[in-house]
Amino acid sequence: HGEASDDILTVGIDPFAPEFTDDYPVPDFASFTDVKEKKTAYFDFIRHFAEQNNAILLQKRAFILSLETQSAELDQPDLPFADFVNEYLGKSDREKVSFLINEYRVKEINTHDVIARLLLRVHTVPVELIQVQTANESGWGTSRFATQGYNYFGLWCYRKGCGFVPSRRNDDASHEVAKFNSPGEGMYQYIRNLNRNRAYRELRNTRAELFDDPSMSQDSYERAMALTHTLGAYSERGDEYIDELQAMLRVNKPFLNDIKNRDK
Repeated sequence: HGEASDDILTVGIDPFAPEFTDDYPVPDFASFTDVKEKKTAYFDFIRHFAEQNNAILLQKRAFILSLETQSAELDQPDLPFADFVNEYLGKSDREKVSFLINEYRVKEINTHDVIARLLLRVHTVPVELIQVQTANESGWGTSRFATQGYNYFGLWCYRKGCGFVPSRRNDDASHEVAKFNSPGEGMYQYIRNLNRNRAYRELRNTRAELFDDPSMSQDSYERAMALTHTLGAYSERGDEYIDELQAMLRVNKPFLNDIKNRDK
């Protein structure tokens, strides 16, 4: 399962992000009797928070790319990152950098390598992947973790009292299923987990190839399908879990396309 780390997000700490006080209504997914209506409502709901968080990631990424430009102009690839930050950045930018390297667990090395690692980790996740993975993890938004703790993501935490104790937890296990204050906060932690957890290094490397190579498909659905191969560590079911996600993408493609095209 996705590891939700112990440092549960403090609202307002992120200099790039709005506070997660989103009043977007949470539908009662269990009350739907029409499957198509339920799927459409669920995908719409999740899409809202996925796009909100992806927009924040694009802001962060634009900032990192501006650092890359600044660093390239200096033409000192071996310049220690701390020197670059202290000598060439203003206070506001220094605070942003400090946040990013802590949040995305990047060790301070030379400037070139820090920026390259940040660019690998600070990137968007295809909305279609988020839509089907969360549907899988939350039973289309009906699990008690989703309805009582905004956890649509199967994220765990490891501090006593941080969430829900799973009913089928082994006696020697200490994890809980994380509890969030809002869907937006849960979405932030889910995407952050994919972006910084060692278990998803392959996802980040594959994403860089998919997103940054102009010869690759720019279609978000195709990218989502390609990235499913990198999510074996998300569930103890491994390859079976990957097969499930791919089947869900294929079966639900008409719904996903309708929702994506509705706003065009």
